[in-house]
Amino acid sequence: MHKLILATAAIVIVTSCHRKHNPQKEFSQSLFRAYDHTAENLFTRNCEGPAVDKMGRLFVVNFQKDGTIGEVLPDGKVELFLTLPGKSVGNSIRFTAEGKMLVADFVEHNVLEVDPATKNVTVYCHDDRFNQPNDICISKKGVVYASDPNWQKQNGQIWKIGADRKAVLLKENMGTTNGICLSPDEKILYVNESVQRRVLAFELDSKGDIKSEKTFATFTDFGMDGMKCDSKGNLYITRYGKGTVAIFNNGGRQIQEVELKGKDVSNITFGGKDDRTCFVTLQDRKCIEKFRTDIGGK
Repeated sequence: MHKLILATAAIVIVTSCHRKHNPQKEFSQSLFRAYDHTAENLFTRNCEGPAVDKMGRLFVVNFQKDGTIGEVLPDGKVELFLTLPGKSVGNSIRFTAEGKMLVADFVEHNVLEVDPATKNVTVYCHDDRFNQPNDICISKKGVVYASDPNWQKQNGQIWKIGADRKAVLLKENMGTTNGICLSPDEKILYVNESVQRRVLAFELDSKGDIKSEKTFATFTDFGMDGMKCDSKGNLYITRYGKGTVAIFNNGGRQIQEVELKGKDVSNITFGGKDDRTCFVTLQDRKCIEKFRTDIGGK
């Protein structure tokens, strides 16, 4: 009896000694738990605008120095993809249906277009009325919506850029407009006002213009930055300064909050093989964190 117990114990000890920690497997099995995707301090304080193209490649602006775009490899290593011309500095990246990369250039008041194959950069839209294009989203019809804050005056506006690449002022006299995204059915345009701590939901008509608006959610503390919707219509809101991603259902009720390691959360996007990995940019840590979610991106 005693010999059997000792033998069993020995087997347990040997087995546990040979068990290897597998962070990748742990990550793939964990939901709403943040892990580092890249090392710290690879980006500048303007680490922002994560976006994934049709091939699954992840891009983030301001790698090593402002005015650059980095390509983040699956293993978390980052390579310089390109340097934007002149004084241009990117803040947001989105991809068109044709695979072109659009970049909100807040310094030169542009939305830039990048051909990923040739890395040629052109001006998609410029308007002297822009404050500083901050975040953008694109409808299936190719309509671009841009948030346009004036941080000094703590106000902002929203622009609509159609197929003619001309900017039309969609809404003015707002708070500090920041994060912007469309619902999966593209009937709702969500825009947040960082200083005022309010998220607005704009109902869009068939032409992509605003026909009604309502307050979707408010906060009593900390700011907000980038937002994205998943395929079920839940809204993921980055809480700048708090270090979390708050998840709301489409009825405006918070259903989840993901705690990150960094505090200055600037933006989020969906990616990975099943589109259920959220990549999040952190400006204080100057890196990218990631977490798994139960629903894929839109």
